Amino acid sequence: MKVAILAGGLGTRLTEETIIKPKPMVEIGGKPILWHIMKIYAAHGFKEFVIALGYKGELIKDYFLNYRYSAHSLTVNLDSGNVTIHDGVSENWTVHLLDTGLSTQTGGRVKRVAEFIGREPFMLTYGDGVSNINIPALLDFHRSRRKLVTITAVRPPARFGQMVIEGEKVTHFEEKPQIGEGWINGGFFVLQPEIIQYIQGDHTAWERGPLERLAAEGQLVAYQHDDFWYCMDTLRDVNFLDKLWLEGSAPWKVWE
Repeated sequence: MKVAILAGGLGTRLTEETIIKPKPMVEIGGKPILWHIMKIYAAHGFKEFVIALGYKGELIKDYFLNYRYSAHSLTVNLDSGNVTIHDGVSENWTVHLLDTGLSTQTGGRVKRVAEFIGREPFMLTYGDGVSNINIPALLDFHRSRRKLVTITAVRPPARFGQMVIEGEKVTHFEEKPQIGEGWINGGFFVLQPEIIQYIQGDHTAWERGPLERLAAEGQLVAYQHDDFWYCMDTLRDVNFLDKLWLEGSAPWKVWE
């Protein structure tokens, strides 16, 4: 099953980074968050990706075109132009880089991806969220419910750290825990190809008309993931995720 990733938005709340690069190319631990998302799926055996490009999509193309070279030591013969690759590890991935328009809304990008993939179900997520979600369990849930769309529902993380205080003594401290109430859209969808009928065109926002209509028709089910999930929206989020990675405590690192 192919994995589609929406990577074309402007990332307006992260302009410190996105003024020069698309949001999915913002680095966590020296690697683009897009790479981290792909590693999550690849760890479960899903290694064919369709990346929906938009804003500064040429930088994502350049990254994958040069991926094999940048991951290895090289010898370059300047006369012939031949390149010999030495040590290093490459990912066994197939990556389709799909231009989906600069101003296309999320629904329009989903429709273009679905048209590219054809008459088969596929997975979909956003290019800015990481999680320790169990992908095989998500797929089993989707197949057993036999609906057009499965959405992963997650607990939103607290904006700031949380403390328990007794008198003047702090008895518990936790930085940015998952809060214990409410569910939000965490991405990590599974879609049947028929969803294309619910999207009018490039101007359609996936989260508005299509998902609202699917819910009203009983064709949208939620896989509840009550564990780690985090969306990179601001520079504070980048720093938080980077800190987890550098400390060796990134919950989304489900690969060796």
